Amino acid sequence: MLHWDTLKESVLLQTNDNQSSLPLSKNVISGTAGIVLVDSIYFRMLLRVTTVLLVWTTLVVSERVYVHPFYLLTYNQSSCDELNEVKEETLEEQTFTPVPIQAKTSPLDEITLKDQLVSFGQTLDSEDKTRSIEVGLLLNLVGFRMYKMLREMMTSANGALLLSPFGLFGTLSSFYLGSVDPTASNLQTFLGVSSQDKSCTSKLDGNKVLSALKAVQSLLLAQEKKGSSSLLLTTMVGLFTSPDLRLQQSFVQGLSPFANAIYSRSLNLATDPDLAAKKIDMFVGAVTGWTRKTRLTGISSDTTLLFTTYTHFQGAIKGISLLAEPQVFWINTTTSISVPMLSGTGIFQYGNDISNNFSIIQIPFNENAFILLIKPQDADLEKIEDFILSQDFSSWKKHLSSRKIHLTLPKLLQESTYDLQKLLTYTKLPKLLGEEAKLSKISSVNLKVGKVRQFLVCSGHPLCPFCP
Repeated sequence: MLHWDTLKESVLLQTNDNQSSLPLSKNVISGTAGIVLVDSIYFRMLLRVTTVLLVWTTLVVSERVYVHPFYLLTYNQSSCDELNEVKEETLEEQTFTPVPIQAKTSPLDEITLKDQLVSFGQTLDSEDKTRSIEVGLLLNLVGFRMYKMLREMMTSANGALLLSPFGLFGTLSSFYLGSVDPTASNLQTFLGVSSQDKSCTSKLDGNKVLSALKAVQSLLLAQEKKGSSSLLLTTMVGLFTSPDLRLQQSFVQGLSPFANAIYSRSLNLATDPDLAAKKIDMFVGAVTGWTRKTRLTGISSDTTLLFTTYTHFQGAIKGISLLAEPQVFWINTTTSISVPMLSGTGIFQYGNDISNNFSIIQIPFNENAFILLIKPQDADLEKIEDFILSQDFSSWKKHLSSRKIHLTLPKLLQESTYDLQKLLTYTKLPKLLGEEAKLSKISSVNLKVGKVRQFLVCSGHPLCPFCP
């Protein structure tokens, strides 16, 4: 478990700080999301007392207000005409029954999947990049809103919390792809695009949204070399069904832009739900090789579908290496333990905001991906966090300056899980993915969605083991 006061003790700053305050301006477009530069997608993390927040930011080069900022994510007229033709033909959807969970499955090759994303990023045109900006805005808005809700639900006893707006938004978009009205309209509104206009050209195109999410991932990894494992980002979707449930083939295929890997498997969920959960955990462990302590729990016996999203991030920081011996790590002001520590000296972007009582270091993985370390200075951590999440990072970043800094920080392995349905219930939207949800594009039979579970794992690179 990561405590911010512990991290505060272990990040050593050696600077000649001029104590200048950072002028942080409000984001004109949303007022809440950090929105980033037109041709760049960044990875950002915020560390707090018991929380690690995975945030995707997109930068804008101007503060213009969009009349309809999401037109590239909705259906165009020709697509609407094609949809009408398909409805008139009433073609029978192809379906399939997932293979049993015990069927032989090849292990996940994360480096190959990363290389495929890098190659995909090289094919993006200007419209693709603009579309990724639009979806980046939406996922930040939804992610920040849901993060605050999740923060209210969780306590320090829950340990470190990771939330990926990307994974959250991708999961909700996946259900949008598989839904029909009124669920589709409700999901579209929740995703941040008004559904009051019922015309076809005002409806989100689920395939465009998921393709834009793929562009976001590829731009993050754009600077990575082929075959390198210094920076990995893998999203895996598991669709676990009862043995007699048939899935729409078009739905499962449509998820491929969002997830690097998709596994649909069937097993008996009714007789012994706890045993079913263990089988699913064993399957995921065998396929991915990821070390996980979080487990799937709470499956109800009437469940017919489990939708699980697994996000794995692994990063290495140039110039930061593992110390030969464990070092003292302060859990609080009176208690310390011995843990593996990382150390290194480099030129980092640094800033100090006196008025809001925190300093910040930007630590890069590559040109498009970095960590933000926020160091409070005897201030309310939650207020600092809310303040950071309300800023336009593109303006704020300009006021950081280069400093030679020596960092000492613990080697971290972070993982977390949360139930999206419980989160929606907490936001007073229990029916959005509940029993009344219209999900006929996932399966023609009535689904009982037992769990919509998000798993996040951060692990270190073997040569430079650091997890944000």
